[in-house]
Amino acid sequence: MPDHETGRSAAGGGGATPAASAALTTAQKHQRYLFPCATTYYESPLTLVRGEGMHVYDDTGRKYLDCFGGVLTVSVGHCHPEVTDAIVRQVTTLVHTSTLYATPALSDLAEALAGILPGDLKRVFLTNSGTEADETAILLARVSTGQQEVIVLRYGYAGRSMMAMAASGQASWRLLPQPVPGFVHAVAPYCYRCPLKLTYPSCEVACAKDVEEVIETATSGRVAGILAEVIIGSGGFIVPPKEYFRIVADSVRRAGGLFIADEVQTGWGRTGAMFGIDHYGVVPDIMTFAKGMANGSPIGCTAATEKVASSLRPLSFSTFGGNPVTSAAALATLRVIQKQKLVENARVLGEYLRAGLEELQRKYPAIGDVRGLGLMQGLELVGENKTPDARMVGRVLEHTRRQGVLIGKGGLWGNVVRLAPPLVATRAHIDELLAALDGAFVDAVRESGRA
Repeated sequence: MPDHETGRSAAGGGGATPAASAALTTAQKHQRYLFPCATTYYESPLTLVRGEGMHVYDDTGRKYLDCFGGVLTVSVGHCHPEVTDAIVRQVTTLVHTSTLYATPALSDLAEALAGILPGDLKRVFLTNSGTEADETAILLARVSTGQQEVIVLRYGYAGRSMMAMAASGQASWRLLPQPVPGFVHAVAPYCYRCPLKLTYPSCEVACAKDVEEVIETATSGRVAGILAEVIIGSGGFIVPPKEYFRIVADSVRRAGGLFIADEVQTGWGRTGAMFGIDHYGVVPDIMTFAKGMANGSPIGCTAATEKVASSLRPLSFSTFGGNPVTSAAALATLRVIQKQKLVENARVLGEYLRAGLEELQRKYPAIGDVRGLGLMQGLELVGENKTPDARMVGRVLEHTRRQGVLIGKGGLWGNVVRLAPPLVATRAHIDELLAALDGAFVDAVRESGRA
């Protein structure tokens, strides 16, 4: 049986023989051989073996409605036939070359991206993850401007590398004290827990104006730029006010810096617009993408204007970035999003989901805040006086799983339910999700003694 205190199986130990290893379950092997930091959801880890459309299946054959999509990554549904066909065709043609050579898959993807990116963002650099995309963007801003200091946001998350940890604004992701210098943190646009103790809109978006004060007081006065998630994802789906990015971008540009929009979670239709920043009426100087861009194939992308991109001189290349197979998957994913009008679907169903979540909020005082855009919605769960309630989130996750629905969690204190169904969801899928949440809250509230 698993030991839930240590996260290891009772089979334990590092000296298992091959015969003993063969007797372990998939979940037990995960716990024994992966780094202990590679944690799993649920009291009893879930082993997934197959996916199709909106659903995944565990090793007992049980079917689950997936409403987290591998952390906002499965954008057009599991094993979408058009994406799968594109991958198979490419695998049988050319698997790898690196960016030292031109390939049709990479060049066609780059051309398609140049056709949909906002403003003058026409140049792209492909990598393997959101972490790499953000690293590339920060390097690009520093080289382009000749400055080193970068503004980032509290509650933000940029990835697992040393630079990304330094840029992140959550202690749980910062495993070393300031591993890379040059980052200064501004207050987050977190209206539910305003760090300035103000109320929107009478606050006049003071959180955005804090960026200018940070530049004046915590930097040399000249900066390389600001890196900001359009919606703060891991930090709890925090949605900035509509005026926020225009004010911030103006402040940073006046200080000689560039506006980097981190679209790793919000890109590719997730918010009901092709890009999350489209909701804010601002064109960034640099954008980053990953996750839903290739429907699960490992990818990262940094986009920039001709002028900014040209500031990075040769030599530079990426061994696996722009891999032909992943590029083919990304282009096929984009074509599916366009052909099936999934951006509009995310907008319409997002509004429907939001209405249902707000109805649940009226029923359950534990839901302190409902926020999000499109099919990226969060529920912040709280106790008295808005105390973060991570235990309630754990209960809700367990009970939705029992009802055959998978959801996510996040937030600095782990008290935010994160919902991100694939963009191919239907109204019936949203109804199933809402019903599962309703039932889960009934059970979770009863168990907590707050009924």
